[in-house]
Amino acid sequence: MRRRLDFLARTYLWTLVVFFAAKMAFMFLCRRGHDIGMGEVWQVLGHGLSLDLSTALYVLTVPFLLTIVNVWWQGEKVLRRLLLIFFAIISLACSMAFVADTSLYPFWGFKLDASCLQYLDTPTEAMASVTTGYLVVRLIAWLLVAAAIFLGYRAAVRSRSTDKQQSSLSKRIGETVCYIIAIPLIVVGIRGGLSESTTNIGQVYFSQNQFLNHSAVNPVFSFLASFEKTATNNTIYSFMDETECRQIISDLYNTESVDIDTLLTTQQPNIIVILLEGCGGEFTEIGGRSDVTPRLNTLTREGVYFANCYGNTWRTDRGTVCTWSGYPSFPTMSVMKMPSKSRTLPTIAATLKEQGYNTYYIYGGDINFTNMRSYLIGGGFETLKWKADYTAEEQETSQWGVCDSITFESLFEMASTAREPFVIGYSTLSSHQPWDVPIRHFDDEVLNAFYYLDQCLGRFVDRLRQSDRWANTLLVLLPDHGIPYGDIDESHPLLNHIPMVWVGGAVKEPRRIEPVCNQTDLPATLLGQLGISHADYPFSRDVLSSTYTEPFALNTFDDGYSVYDSVTFVNYDFIGNRVVVGQGANQALLMRRAQAVLQAASNDLNER
Repeated sequence: MRRRLDFLARTYLWTLVVFFAAKMAFMFLCRRGHDIGMGEVWQVLGHGLSLDLSTALYVLTVPFLLTIVNVWWQGEKVLRRLLLIFFAIISLACSMAFVADTSLYPFWGFKLDASCLQYLDTPTEAMASVTTGYLVVRLIAWLLVAAAIFLGYRAAVRSRSTDKQQSSLSKRIGETVCYIIAIPLIVVGIRGGLSESTTNIGQVYFSQNQFLNHSAVNPVFSFLASFEKTATNNTIYSFMDETECRQIISDLYNTESVDIDTLLTTQQPNIIVILLEGCGGEFTEIGGRSDVTPRLNTLTREGVYFANCYGNTWRTDRGTVCTWSGYPSFPTMSVMKMPSKSRTLPTIAATLKEQGYNTYYIYGGDINFTNMRSYLIGGGFETLKWKADYTAEEQETSQWGVCDSITFESLFEMASTAREPFVIGYSTLSSHQPWDVPIRHFDDEVLNAFYYLDQCLGRFVDRLRQSDRWANTLLVLLPDHGIPYGDIDESHPLLNHIPMVWVGGAVKEPRRIEPVCNQTDLPATLLGQLGISHADYPFSRDVLSSTYTEPFALNTFDDGYSVYDSVTFVNYDFIGNRVVVGQGANQALLMRRAQAVLQAASNDLNER
């Protein structure tokens, strides 16, 4: 019995050592932009211990059951082989979780969870953010870490040699009873105690510094626990009585445009909507930068500039739906990844198609990524031009596919030859990891990529301005989302502050629109200018209507949200169930509005 207990103790303690080492490696490798010392490291290990203890018990379950079997059966070779196979699988799985968590965190800013699986339907596109060398290094790291973990487990297995002669019946019964008594203790340990609250990620949160909280989270537990919320893609948010929710929504959203401020010279312009990949305000004059996007900055003064627009989300698939359908984003669900739902949404293209518009879309990447093709075709786009429509040489100009300078050329050709009136959607892609663009203006690869995007945009506008299509064209420019950069993350109000600009010959005069608004407000605002009802867009507001009296903006990210008005910013974390950053006088009011929108939108989605 002693040897068997020693084996279980060694297994459990080694698992904890592995978890501790993974935490320290995470903090070291992801420390950029975060000032941490040994004091913080000890705090992370201490506060994260409860989650590690629980997760380690999951790992112990199979060895524990095989140990009970071993009390009654001396099949040592078979049991040893089963344990080694089990520990090999555990080592590979834990290593993959650690390497993936450390690799994805600098890009996404949150811990590993099952949402990453939503982007693996098209692995080539999912891996386009990184270079081959990057992947090779991670593959080697995965195998080396797995080997190191396995060696520790193998040493524990070797320590469990048993006596050649089986113990007496009474001793075996007594030992079995001890193990049976231990089962409830293990269950309670996995559950995290006897209270109603079970083991959860939020229990390890201890700091106002989110990086420290994230460092304390066990990535294996985070990944497994997230399956419950992502497997059904059917999250329901419930914060208040439905009557109160409906009242808040009716006060905030109005489906009519009344006494609108007219911005255009015509109600039937050709329309081009360009989603500028990741081009958040930190790279524009919003963040005080005049050097990264000089052409876009100039256009804000030449056209209609929505100076206080905020993105709704953190990913392209979500931002595309927000833009074209005026539909809110959700923290843990991608509506584009749910064809049965996304095909029920209205889109600007479908609405204008009913008015006689011809519809087109251009994307230089894999249009099958995240079910994008399904959404676009279901959303009324008749002609799609994507990566497969370019030459093999052109397809290799970027890790993501065809670089922006080439696809902007396609956009100009389409705008010059498309049947009028037309609406063209276009998603850029070069301003994305791994930032591989064909120019070198900045040493910083991120700034360099956005400068390249800006130059491509400027050349396109210059050419279109000289064409006969310019006079009757409205060009709408806005990012699909912002990105973390430097010290700007979800806790910083600048992250989701995006520039929305309307330019073109169809714009009556330069204007600056000051009220706070969202990316999702484009459909209602645009259709209002065209004299077309936007009743099908219940979560989109006409910013230029006299009914727009409660300006605010909402952004969601993985397990949290940020909400804004002209004087207030709140960043809320669902996992920690707390306000991370709260600035301004209207925090309680804005949080209630955010809750109402999430509740109403989730109800709407589940009714479709």
